[in-house]
Amino acid sequence: MTSDTRTQKQKMLAGDLYDAGDPEIQADLAATREWLVRYNASLGGTSAERHRMLVERFASVGKGAGIRPPFHCDYGFNITVGEGVFLNFNCVILDVVEVTIGDKTQIGPGVQILAADHPRSPQERASGLEFGRPIHIGRNVWIGGGAIILPGVTVGDDALIGAGSVVTRDVPAGATVVGNPARVRTP
Repeated sequence: MTSDTRTQKQKMLAGDLYDAGDPEIQADLAATREWLVRYNASLGGTSAERHRMLVERFASVGKGAGIRPPFHCDYGFNITVGEGVFLNFNCVILDVVEVTIGDKTQIGPGVQILAADHPRSPQERASGLEFGRPIHIGRNVWIGGGAIILPGVTVGDDALIGAGSVVTRDVPAGATVVGNPARVRTP
């Protein structure tokens, strides 16, 4: 029997069960909260100033990418946004694991991208442990306002997600999905 010597943060980043109360993880959350206070106060600033702030915190930020404040995330360092990506007001990204958003993707106001997850078993859930499943959003995707993308979902290039949709499964490239749960709409 081998013991798991990884830190709680290493477990989190790997998508394994981890303790969110761990001091290292709590320190990362606190640093992100401080960054969010500055970022969300930057609405009156320029797009270039906000872009520089995104580069401070995110894993990668493409040229011309922008997020209108207010914006909320867990860590920021697990988020990659491509060139020309746009997120409108009031978006939330729970990025306990990798969240990638491809070039030229447009995201409406109030969209939630939720990579954080919890055990299904009540006993395991009561332990307080949680985990994450990566979310990958392709290039040139349009996500309508108020949509929710659940953990582990991949959205293919050129897809369209209707406003208010709850995306529980992968979305094929070029597909249009609508509803709760979101289903592919056929012409």
